[in-house]
Amino acid sequence: MSSTSLSIQGATESGIVGGKVSKPHSRPYMASLQFQGHHSCGGILIEKNFVLTAAHCYNPQDMTVVLGAHDISKAEKSQQSIQVAKYHKYPNFTGLYDYDIMLLKLKTNAKLNEYVQPIDLPNDDGKIPANIKCVVAGWGKTGTNKPSSNVLKETTEQLQFSFECRYIWKEYFRSNHMICTKVIKKAGGLCQGDSGGPLLCNNKPQGIIAFTEGKDCNNPKYPHVFTKIHFFLPWIKKIMKKYDNVTSAST
Repeated sequence: MSSTSLSIQGATESGIVGGKVSKPHSRPYMASLQFQGHHSCGGILIEKNFVLTAAHCYNPQDMTVVLGAHDISKAEKSQQSIQVAKYHKYPNFTGLYDYDIMLLKLKTNAKLNEYVQPIDLPNDDGKIPANIKCVVAGWGKTGTNKPSSNVLKETTEQLQFSFECRYIWKEYFRSNHMICTKVIKKAGGLCQGDSGGPLLCNNKPQGIIAFTEGKDCNNPKYPHVFTKIHFFLPWIKKIMKKYDNVTSAST
């Protein structure tokens, strides 16, 4: 399989194909990562000053994290816009598909309320049973070559066995730090630029949206691939603890 058949989720577009519009503010941890007022990637608030996303969402322009949003085309009163102070890409990130995870340190703490709340990371052994249904959520593009949606959308995708994903994606799929889902045309699924958003299984974020097949994001032959959060927990905790130490030393 040539690398040209693989496309990373574009960091300039976004969307859920099919699915449904999320109940407004029912996912208060969702973040819209924006450049010059335009949605680029998704992310999740995991502490009042940290957002987890995909490393390929990095852009040298100043990024704004918008929290508490449902319709990103409007200046909703619930929204909080916070600049990013520091980008922490996973050290082994190749710039392509491997180790595609990034932690954003926010310049100021989010004000936690009914519209903005962090989500707890998984704390189990990292084993997720295959074939369970999980939720993906994001803003925007509603299909390959289709326009964006301004409101948050979500749909369900079914987890697939790692060996099945390895069979299709070959060397691009690494089962120790990736998980994947079956694409069911009727149910819909994620598309270019939902990157950085969560895969939620039993209301826990298990994955960060990484890549799909580029020419047709809902091609049933190609499973959707996610960075497995559990694998990166020690690194995430280490980065956040570093800031805790800085704060305690300065008080």
